[in-house]
Amino acid sequence: MQDDLIARARTWLAEDPDPETRDELAKLIEAGDLTELSARFSGTLQFGTAGLRGELGAGPMRMNRSVVIRAAAGLAAYLRKQGQGTGTVVIGYDARHKSADFARDTAAVMTGAGLRAVVLPRPLPTPVLAFAIRHLGAVAGVEVTASHNPPRDNGYKVYLGDGSQIVPPADAEIAAEIQAITTLHEVPRPDTGWETLDDTVLNAYLARTDAVLAPGSPRTARTVYTAMHGVGKDTLLAAFARAGFPAPALVSEQADPDPDFPTVAFPNPEEPGAMDLAFAKARETDPDLIIANDPDADRCAAAVKDNGTWRMLRGDEVGSLLAAHLVRRGATGVFAESIVSSSLLGRIAEKAGLPYEETLTGFKWIARVDGLRYGYEEALGYCVDPDGVRDKDGITAALLITELASVLKEEGRTLLDLLDDLAVEHGLHATDQLSVRVQDLSVIADAMRRLREQPPTELAGLPVTRAEDLTQGTESLPPTDGLRYTLTGARVIVRPSGTEPKLKCYLEVVVPVSTHAGLPTARATAADLLTAVKRDLSAAAGI
Repeated sequence: MQDDLIARARTWLAEDPDPETRDELAKLIEAGDLTELSARFSGTLQFGTAGLRGELGAGPMRMNRSVVIRAAAGLAAYLRKQGQGTGTVVIGYDARHKSADFARDTAAVMTGAGLRAVVLPRPLPTPVLAFAIRHLGAVAGVEVTASHNPPRDNGYKVYLGDGSQIVPPADAEIAAEIQAITTLHEVPRPDTGWETLDDTVLNAYLARTDAVLAPGSPRTARTVYTAMHGVGKDTLLAAFARAGFPAPALVSEQADPDPDFPTVAFPNPEEPGAMDLAFAKARETDPDLIIANDPDADRCAAAVKDNGTWRMLRGDEVGSLLAAHLVRRGATGVFAESIVSSSLLGRIAEKAGLPYEETLTGFKWIARVDGLRYGYEEALGYCVDPDGVRDKDGITAALLITELASVLKEEGRTLLDLLDDLAVEHGLHATDQLSVRVQDLSVIADAMRRLREQPPTELAGLPVTRAEDLTQGTESLPPTDGLRYTLTGARVIVRPSGTEPKLKCYLEVVVPVSTHAGLPTARATAADLLTAVKRDLSAAAGI
């Protein structure tokens, strides 16, 4: 066993093209660190519908150049089998550690496989890559990013020619092609032959952002903006300038790309403390709105002043606000969301006479809804221009929420006033999340097994009227590892995260409220119910 582990590590070392990970692995072999070697060689980083994502380092269970070259070669082989072996593959990347290297390796592999590889000119937001695929008529796209994961991580997101992220069965077919690669020596990687784009595609994306705003709409809202140490700043500032909004006041400490994310524990606006510097800037400048992107700028967060204190709006709140804004503007087409997002969107769509659909979690599903006009997910993801970007887009979402804030400002109202109106019209929809980050993934498996074997019959005193195990799928949903509980006046969904070592439980309660005067009582009732649901669900899951 020990000899086999060392032998596999030495074989990997002999092929590794990266001096840094070669040195790292050589030291582990020399030290005989069997624990660490076992962790690196216990399997391979699995390619799935999220592509690849993992911790940087040497070995097949880490993100590194060897793993990326295999992934690129597998994608190229898949494209050849689809009859697209001479098409264009467009490659984008963020500013994380190794992202530029992984993008260059991908371009080399695609070129060696006979495809035309084009690379975005520098680290740019993921939505620019998603836009570029359809704009250039590419057969596929690759974005090197780990989105809002910790600094030690990187990832590899794959799109096909429709501009959407891969879904089954393409993910399994690509994974099989990756698995079939036995040695990197089989993978041609020329030093030249691909094209690095100029700013033409970026400029076309920016021109497209204008389309999300209503002609002649107010553009007066003042904002504070943080790029969260990511790549969003220049693109967002350019989009805001084109639109005629006041220039955002920048959170300077987080404005420029920094792969170490020095001011935040996790570079995710949803994480505790991530928005503290933005709140401090807002207290200095007193804007109408705070806007935040995650590091690859496909997500958008918004914060408002609430009784004198700045607070972040939940993704469900922003999702509902944007929907109401689009309805008011006369939007037509399908409104869609993932099953973990608030049911308020369905009620808004129904009242407006618009079609509505629910999908599995992830924009790979939302973006594929036929006739999509607007889609969102509670994890700060919004698709407001599906004809331009078939993915979540934190730049265009920022434009649209700032337009809405401007419209309301002209009326002497705020985003919170509109949220109150929606609660009175449709019922107070309050959402929360019970999220458990683990070191040992077996904790998640144990919790899911426990809930399947002993499903709760009530939570917070509310009877469970329907318990669904989604592993077999439903009439409208493909199979997924998840559980859904429908309660009287509430809903709970439990699922393992697809990108992080987390168990995620999504909670929603709906409290009827007939007048604005009744909102404080309704909010207190909802908060008590959510607290009780969390408590009872934790006990049922053993977490």
